[in-house]
Amino acid sequence: MGSWPRGFAQDVVHLPIEGQFVSIATVAAIAAVTVVAVVLWVRLGRGGRGFVRTGDTAIGAAGLAAAVLVVVATAAQLNVHTFEYPTLAAALGHPPVVAADLSALETPASSVVESRPLEDAWQQSIGWRRSDALPDHGNVVEADIPGTASGFSARPASIYFPPAYLSDPRADLPVLVLLTGQPGHVVDWLAGGHLARTMDTFAAAHNGLAPVVVVADALGDTEANPMCMDSDLGNAFTYLSVDLPTWVRGHLQVASDPQDWAIGGYSYGGTCALQTAVLAPAVYPTFLDISGEDEPRRGTREESIAAAFGDNSEESMRRFDSVAPLTVLDERCFGSSAGAFVVGTDDTEFRPQTERTFAAAKVAGVDAHLRELPGGHSMDVWAPALEAEMDWLAARMGLTS
Repeated sequence: MGSWPRGFAQDVVHLPIEGQFVSIATVAAIAAVTVVAVVLWVRLGRGGRGFVRTGDTAIGAAGLAAAVLVVVATAAQLNVHTFEYPTLAAALGHPPVVAADLSALETPASSVVESRPLEDAWQQSIGWRRSDALPDHGNVVEADIPGTASGFSARPASIYFPPAYLSDPRADLPVLVLLTGQPGHVVDWLAGGHLARTMDTFAAAHNGLAPVVVVADALGDTEANPMCMDSDLGNAFTYLSVDLPTWVRGHLQVASDPQDWAIGGYSYGGTCALQTAVLAPAVYPTFLDISGEDEPRRGTREESIAAAFGDNSEESMRRFDSVAPLTVLDERCFGSSAGAFVVGTDDTEFRPQTERTFAAAKVAGVDAHLRELPGGHSMDVWAPALEAEMDWLAARMGLTS
């Protein structure tokens, strides 16, 4: 296959299955069905004479194509509501291209620029060498982060390294941990969420500076739902609060101060980010909750408790309440924490829950703000939410003033 067809095919399979893609697929399906129907009407209007002839092979092929387009359009419409697959490539089982070798990025730079806020010191460090010292974009790599303390079996994480990490001297960069919805895969933030593009755009405006972003697996499997806690379903909380930070600090040359760390996510990932941040505020004093729920769920409350702890006894209910964000926010004070809550204006199910957790966070002393964006419970809100909160995150994590 030549370079042009190959490039076109790669562009197509990595188109996000949302908005414009769904509209195009739907229109194509309607057009194809209409064409086949008109042709058949014309042929039958002639009395069906010579119906099984050479031209009918083309009609049959067109009919098959129309049927395929109808299936694709229907699946795309359903996918908009679940966002199980962000792109055609993901639906076919192909993750985003990993563009760099992790081992090379684990090698320490000869010098590191350490200052808070970092931007002014970094500008002085690179000075006139800006165009030669920094690449135009960051790199994304895959990394196995083991559940050493938790025993949690996580799928590989994807890590975005901004241009300022790829240079020597290297900037002492903060770390942003991002989580996906459920069902989900780390590919969702990268392909449908345009993570690299968002970070590259921010870095381009800040001399190559952006957080190192670890898109972590808080599920264990696409359909799994451990509710981001330590329970019979797995120790997801310990994985995120102990194993992941320990591995990142031990393998990457990044900021070690927890004030330079944040956790965020959408839907299940938003709930998980809030839950982890209030249970481990010394690890993640900053969080981004996008379209999250007001407590972990897998079915009804009773079903959730039984799934996590085996039954609905008083002890099981107590254990569940001890990690539910609203309960924790009601019982503790979080004067050193800050959080952003973002939700779609048309998200009728999750918007009231996000508003409840925001209100509870404010009462608990969290330096919190709430942002509403046009849209419902989909990546049409989640990807813009991260972009909209980047200036706040950067200032909070010590990148900018």
